[in-house]
Amino acid sequence: MEKDNKVRAYFAGAVFSVLVGFSFLGVKTCVPLASTLQILTHRYNFAFLAVIIVMLLHIWKIDIKGKPLGMLFLTGAFYVGFMILQTIGLIYATSIVSAIIFAIVPIMVKIIAGIFLKEHSSIGQTIFMFISVAALIAMMLIGAADVSYNWIGITILLLSSLSMAINNVLMRAVRASYTPFEITVVTAFEGFVTFNMATLIWGIAQGTLDQYFEPFAHTEFIIATAYLGIFCILFSAQLMAFMQANMPSVNASIFGNVSTAISFVAGVVVLGEPLHAYHIICTALIIIGVIGVGMAGKKELNKI
Repeated sequence: MEKDNKVRAYFAGAVFSVLVGFSFLGVKTCVPLASTLQILTHRYNFAFLAVIIVMLLHIWKIDIKGKPLGMLFLTGAFYVGFMILQTIGLIYATSIVSAIIFAIVPIMVKIIAGIFLKEHSSIGQTIFMFISVAALIAMMLIGAADVSYNWIGITILLLSSLSMAINNVLMRAVRASYTPFEITVVTAFEGFVTFNMATLIWGIAQGTLDQYFEPFAHTEFIIATAYLGIFCILFSAQLMAFMQANMPSVNASIFGNVSTAISFVAGVVVLGEPLHAYHIICTALIIIGVIGVGMAGKKELNKI
């Protein structure tokens, strides 16, 4: 790996963490104004609209002719599957449980990448990864006054995290054939089709199809879903694809833990939520873990 690409990959990881970390503010804005399905649908509407505009302006282009499309569409499908399973899981489980389960994605990635991509982490990397994961879980558990568990929700959320882990590994597997933008285009397209079809079917069944554009009566909903679609799907997917192309899968996936920590910090700064000592300590440990994973010696066999 070239040094410049490595530096850019870690910079991409930092930007990714900030974009995704602030996404919860957008979701909080949308929740009182629309259903979960409407939010997901319009997120992908904005993401796909942005893709079309970018392509019309020739800012980025795609060239997938003659390339194996199966793996590319499978990669996007697992990301869409992650969002669907997470949404269903949240019906049965709390958001704190969802965040805890999502925190183990790097561990899943480590196992899957080790089996299929023959990527092997050093002992130091493994220790730092577990420090980051443990610190994130500790921060959420300490801050949860009452954490309730539902095994149906937990099972679905575990499948959601597994889907995200597989997506991370597949992104690295297809990196040689596709650009980050090409991966993003397919992900946005699949999400756009999937959620609009779900909205259409649900709207016909419930007689609520006329409410499709109802949330757009609220300016804050438009701004929030535009951010969630353009920055948290379009840009973040490109950043993740670039990271997966230039660093081991575990290194890239652990930035998801940083984004969750940033969500807590954003809650304090933007929403005025209380700040406690454990927030500072656990956030510092998460960042130390991420830096440690990047700096620790590697024992990788990148044979894809």
